[in-house]
Amino acid sequence: MNNRILIIEDDMAIAEVERDYLQFNNFDVDVETDGSIGLQRALDEPYDLILLDVMLPHTDGYEICTRIRQKRNIPILMVSARKEEIDKIRGLGFGADDYITKPFSLAELAARVRAHLARYERLVTASPEDMEIVSVRGIKLDKNARRAWVNNEEVILTSKEFDILLFFIEHPNTVYSKDELFKEVWNMDAVGDNATVTVHIKRLREKIEINSNKPQYIETVWGVGYRFRV
Repeated sequence: MNNRILIIEDDMAIAEVERDYLQFNNFDVDVETDGSIGLQRALDEPYDLILLDVMLPHTDGYEICTRIRQKRNIPILMVSARKEEIDKIRGLGFGADDYITKPFSLAELAARVRAHLARYERLVTASPEDMEIVSVRGIKLDKNARRAWVNNEEVILTSKEFDILLFFIEHPNTVYSKDELFKEVWNMDAVGDNATVTVHIKRLREKIEINSNKPQYIETVWGVGYRFRV
């Protein structure tokens, strides 16, 4: 059975191009141009991934993302012409798994969709025997429940924030460039856009560091990348 994707996009010309290309790549795709109706369909129907525009009539993409994330843990890819870092921070902060800026190639879109679906499939099919608790310097992760604690206080992480922190804990004291982190965590090449990594690191630091401006866990190695210090 093909994966089901819902595109919530008010520009029908863009939505049809996205739909046709994804259908050509063997996905079952529906399109909804109204934000409120798209939200209801995302909550009521068994979609595997949501491709979500930010600017929508009646209910914007940020609100839709928040409402979906309260009920479901499926991948959400936000799409917007806004390229400023603050817009990415906002989108990812509302629970999106990825933020794609227009214009983008259809091949990149399909690659990101495949990567997120593959990661989600690995998550939901993993057996408890394959999971375990990992901890280091006051941080504890429950890989099965995907919960995180810092100094015995639970912190709420998005799916990608959890993936990044888990990768760092399992690969300590090694410097990784943004491109390398994108490839390891997102399971795909950065395609020239590694700002997504920067945004996720910033958000993650705000949640786990005492002072995100003076990080004790995720260090910046200037000109190279990031390192998790143990």
